[in-house]
This record gives sequence, C-alpha cells and structure tokens, in this order.
Amino acid sequence: MNDDQLLRYSRHILLNELGVEGQQKLLDSRALVIGAGGLGSPVALYLGTAGLGTITLVDHDTVDVTNLQRQIAHDMAHVGQPKVLSAAASIHAMNPETRVVTLQEKVDAARLDELVRGADVVLDCSDNFRTRHAVNAACVRHGKPLVSGAAIGFDGQIAVYDTRHAEAPCYACVFPPESGVEEVRCATMGVFAPLVGIIGSMQAAEALKLLAGVGSSLAGRLQMLDARSMEWTEIRIGRSAQCPVCATRGAAH
Repeated sequence: MNDDQLLRYSRHILLNELGVEGQQKLLDSRALVIGAGGLGSPVALYLGTAGLGTITLVDHDTVDVTNLQRQIAHDMAHVGQPKVLSAAASIHAMNPETRVVTLQEKVDAARLDELVRGADVVLDCSDNFRTRHAVNAACVRHGKPLVSGAAIGFDGQIAVYDTRHAEAPCYACVFPPESGVEEVRCATMGVFAPLVGIIGSMQAAEALKLLAGVGSSLAGRLQMLDARSMEWTEIRIGRSAQCPVCATRGAAH
C-alpha cells in the first residue's frame, strides 16, 4: 500500500483483527455482485469504500424514480441510466481507486459460470428465486462463498452459503428449487426503505470478513429480521443429503 492508501484505510488498519495484512487482502480481492438495486446499492458502496480491488456489478435494469426511495447508490441525475453505471459512478465518487466492471445484462447459467469462476466472493442481491438458484449452482460448481440476502415488506433475511466446508449447506439445501415458493416483488408488495440498507450492509460485512479472514461467517445460519418489531430470529441450517445441487460435491473444495 502507498501512503494515500494507508491514510484512506487507516480506520480499518487500526483494527487488530484486520490490520495492514487484512486490508491488503481486500485490495487484492474480486467480488461479483448480482443486482444493483435495494440490496446491491449498500453492498456496492461499502465494498467500494472498503477498498475492494475489483467489483463486478451485474444488473440489466435502468434507474427509475420509484427506486430512489431505497436504492441509495442512485439519484435523480441518474434516472434513466443503467443501474450498473449509476452505481459505479457513486462508488468512484467516494473511492476512485476501486475497479468497477459494469455488466448491463441478464445473466444465464453459462455467463454465471464464467463470472463466478473469476470471483473470490459472490453476493446475491437479486429479487427472484430463478436467479438465486442459478447463482447458487454456479457457486457450488466453483466452490465460491455466496452471501445471500433478501428483503420484502418489513421482512429481511441473510445467510452465507460456503460449500468449501463439507458440512455447510448451499442455497438449494434450504430453499429447494422444486419447493414452489411463491414469488413476491417489491413492485407489488412494497418494501420498507431502511430494510434493504440493513440487510445489504450485513451482506457487505460478511463478504469483507470472508475475504480478509476475520471472525466467523453466517455459514450454516439463517438470520431473519422482522423490522416491525426490529426482532431477529436465527435458525441453524444444515446440508441436505438429497440436495439436487450439492449432494454430490466432495468433502471439501
């Protein structure tokens, strides 16, 4: 790190658990962020300000005025622009050193396979089960840790699926693809603005901890927030021997 970086990241470096070595790991790391909306906004901003080396943002959508109630990476000047470009501009306004790769596209399984392979951590900030399952499958194939968040109405949840550990479940162990969970969208159900900030910030924190090797992750734990009462519930989640996605994976990657 040069003198400017030592100054910029000094409050991280002062942390005994992180220090110069941990900050250097962040500077050398690559994160893949799927979705640049409510969850992706705080994720992208915190990863950028923390000094992550490369952030790849994937989102096919453009900024709409209805997004601005909660998607803090965007503003009125960016309405009509691709969300990935808007978020990249917001990151660079705070930290011009961070490299941001912007992909305005809907990614299919083949594209995800390519993108996940090149990432050190994957953050799922999407809003539909089809994408979540596709991202999870790619993470299982390549042994990449997945930080998954969701928020609708006043209810949020977050977990880490890290199949590098033999006992850890994948997303499909907990939410089987064939379970037929009803799809709900914030466009029709609404979402409490700070909720996505809470969950997205936690996703960023989990990703940074994983990359820097700090503390313990949420792997094997699903945390759920009811923002009406601001009450957290945590349940332990285990690997499913019948999981159609990860049952055949090895003991560890």
